[in-house]
Amino acid sequence: MVREIIRSTNVIVNTISLLEMRTCSERLASINQRLLEAAKRAGRGLEEVELIAVSKTYPHTAIREMVEAGQMLFGESRVQEAKVKIPLLPSQVRWHFIGHLQRNKVRQALPLFEMFHGIDSMALASDINRIAAETGAHPRILLEVNLAGEASKFGFTPDSLCQDFERLLGLERVQVEGLMIIPPVAENPEDSRRYFAALRGLRDSLQNQFQVVLPHLSMGMSSDFEVAVEEGATLVRVGTALFGERKVEG
Repeated sequence: MVREIIRSTNVIVNTISLLEMRTCSERLASINQRLLEAAKRAGRGLEEVELIAVSKTYPHTAIREMVEAGQMLFGESRVQEAKVKIPLLPSQVRWHFIGHLQRNKVRQALPLFEMFHGIDSMALASDINRIAAETGAHPRILLEVNLAGEASKFGFTPDSLCQDFERLLGLERVQVEGLMIIPPVAENPEDSRRYFAALRGLRDSLQNQFQVVLPHLSMGMSSDFEVAVEEGATLVRVGTALFGERKVEG
């Protein structure tokens, strides 16, 4: 009798796990389908856009389920949290840092992430370059732009970015690969379109002025990623639409 109860319990647990896995797979498939449709509307291919599953505040178990569903690229925004979670997950999982990187956390962050999205000042970029030289790293970075001039957000202004851009390109250890934006919060995703279009325009202007290639635009989140793809996003950052509502703000 005890063995039968244990066997039945295991069957129930396994069934629940399969249901949870199916839900995770369905969410991921739904987001990928929406990405595909948005790319088609813009005359682009899905291969031009990469989905970053924003896993900040979610436990490693939730991330593992997403990995098993086929998602391999994740975004974190707190170095201490990432240091705990990353070793618990498969080594082939890829990680981007998508938040504000504190200058005193650079040395800890460099070995963990393949790309840093929110580089918001010349001082931070210089620190990354210096520490990368000391550690042998060659970090890839995106420059955050505060197009709306919001006091609550970090980022270069368009003018300061243009003024600092030549110096940024002169940093020997970092590779500047594009721009990133978090537009003002809006109920209607269409309200974000002008910021996405403006970021693309700024990227194009920098490419022409400085004769460089900036392949990436990191823009669009759960509420507006389709509009971002239509306006040229190459990296979209989606969290709640994949994992569900966060219990902890982050």
